[in-house]
Amino acid sequence: MGLRSEQKKHFPLQGIDAVVKLFEAELRNPEPDLALLSLVLGFVEHFLAVNRVVPVNVPGVRFEPLQPDCPNSCFPVVELGLLTAMHERFTAQIRGAVDLTRYRRSGGISSRELVNKVSDVIWNSLSRSYFKDRAHIQSLFSLITGTKLDSSGVAFAVVAACQVLGLCDVHLALSEDHAWVIYGKDGEDTAEVTWHGKGNEDRRGQTITAGVSERSWLYLKGSYLKCNRNMEVAFMVCAINPSLDLHTDSTELLQLQQRLLWLLYERGDLEKYPMAMGTLADLEDQEPINGKESPLNIHLKAVESAKKFYNNEHIYPFMYLAGYHYRHRDVQDALGSWAEAATVVQDYNYCREDEEIYKEFFDIANDVIPTLLKETAAEGGVEGAEGTTEKTEKDSPRQSAVLSALQDPECFAHLLRFYDGICKWEEGSPTPVLHVGWATYLVQSLSRFDAQVRQKVSIITKEADAQDDDDQSSDDPREGRRRGPRRESKLDDQPSLLPPGQTPVPLPTPAAPPKKIGGAEGGGRRRSSQGARGAEPDAKARTNTPSPTPPCAHQAGGAGSGPVVAFYSEKMKGMKGLLSAAKVNSSAIKLQLTAQSQVQTKRQKPSASGDYTLSFMKRPRKTL
Repeated sequence: MGLRSEQKKHFPLQGIDAVVKLFEAELRNPEPDLALLSLVLGFVEHFLAVNRVVPVNVPGVRFEPLQPDCPNSCFPVVELGLLTAMHERFTAQIRGAVDLTRYRRSGGISSRELVNKVSDVIWNSLSRSYFKDRAHIQSLFSLITGTKLDSSGVAFAVVAACQVLGLCDVHLALSEDHAWVIYGKDGEDTAEVTWHGKGNEDRRGQTITAGVSERSWLYLKGSYLKCNRNMEVAFMVCAINPSLDLHTDSTELLQLQQRLLWLLYERGDLEKYPMAMGTLADLEDQEPINGKESPLNIHLKAVESAKKFYNNEHIYPFMYLAGYHYRHRDVQDALGSWAEAATVVQDYNYCREDEEIYKEFFDIANDVIPTLLKETAAEGGVEGAEGTTEKTEKDSPRQSAVLSALQDPECFAHLLRFYDGICKWEEGSPTPVLHVGWATYLVQSLSRFDAQVRQKVSIITKEADAQDDDDQSSDDPREGRRRGPRRESKLDDQPSLLPPGQTPVPLPTPAAPPKKIGGAEGGGRRRSSQGARGAEPDAKARTNTPSPTPPCAHQAGGAGSGPVVAFYSEKMKGMKGLLSAAKVNSSAIKLQLTAQSQVQTKRQKPSASGDYTLSFMKRPRKTL
């Protein structure tokens, strides 16, 4: 029990460099001390973000300036005595509550009963009543000093407690919005140890098999992160929340987080952690460090990691990438990255616990994209999509690039792919996605593109085979998503609306969780991008492939003169003719988009709608 001599020699920790050296030393060990590192980060975050006023009357806590000529930039000194006391308290609490002799462990493999016991110890040490989504309660420092932890903090605490007990087979498992533990040989067993969303305490101890079989985004269809110890260290670094309030961050915490992520990245510990690479790229985009790799390359590596290790089932790498393009006003690549994200989500079922990703897409479709296209038109000096060649030639290169975005059929094709993915996501899902609010902004975004631009995009449709039709008629809503090989089919060029006699039914808005005030998931969004559009090779290959079906009748020019978009969703297939019409028929498009999905077989009653206002320009405070 207690710290080892080689750990004690690093104290006191005075400044960012000292903390980085401690992490570097721990990462060289086969078993870095998760409890020690989490306590250090929690201590620093508490006195830089929670209790920002220098506590001159707090015994054992003193501050030193990071720079001699900048007294306002200070850093709390981490003293050995205080850290040792907290570390011993945590280890004594765990070892005193768990008697390992009562649990059978064959071959060093932990049992479900033992993992559940450790989870109960952490769970029972928490306060009975507190706001579980508040900021700065993700570390063991919060557990020891305030008996509070957020959802992912509980899962991390269980893993740290298992390490204290010598259960080396228990590790952290992460999706893009949830955490649980894996154990056993090669991490083949799973156990829920925390809540998600509004709280489901009765699931603790259960496996995640049901969530995977539901094809919900929360469990990534089984393509989740299986962490080793160094990835668990990366998780606690990503969980640092530098927010002082909704609009202000601690520059010291941002610098610390950036330095630690660079340490992990250069060691290769982030190779299988796409979201951590996205966080690092966003930090580097805001405050670049000389001589380091460009943010764009890091974002591209995050996308490739998701494709290589996780079957391209992760959405946030494309969201980070799109955010980078968005901040740099690269309209085509931003739309392309959002389209790629929608292409990934279309193979999921939207379930009631997927509100976080719903809010992301809702915000993008109904705020970010309309605003981006509006600002693009304004910067180009035009009111709508129509712009003159003479105007473009006289403008600056930036204005010319901006103008070309609204007159680029590739941009329009990406917009169509984005909405096709959202519509396909809804099909077969137990919870509806689209409602009239989506339709209003879809019409607005379509109207930004001139008819001549829209007509340059060739639209083909993909039909499911007979087996798919049988699946879609099943009572199980998941059956409609089991798509076999697809064949191309020709559709009429006339607008395809609802069948005669069918009345469109507007779909209610799915429930959204309460807006987190300054929490680890509150604040802004993260994004990043690539100028050469390297993040979407699959999209380019699909877009540039000649269509075996004739182009739309309204298309300007012959076959191959513009991009080709394949529609998979029934709703977008029904709008094929409307999208290339000379005038955007807003009423028909709204009817088609808000109609009940033809393949939707089961609906759940949604709760009241929530507040989806999100800040897209600021790096998000995602804990996972």
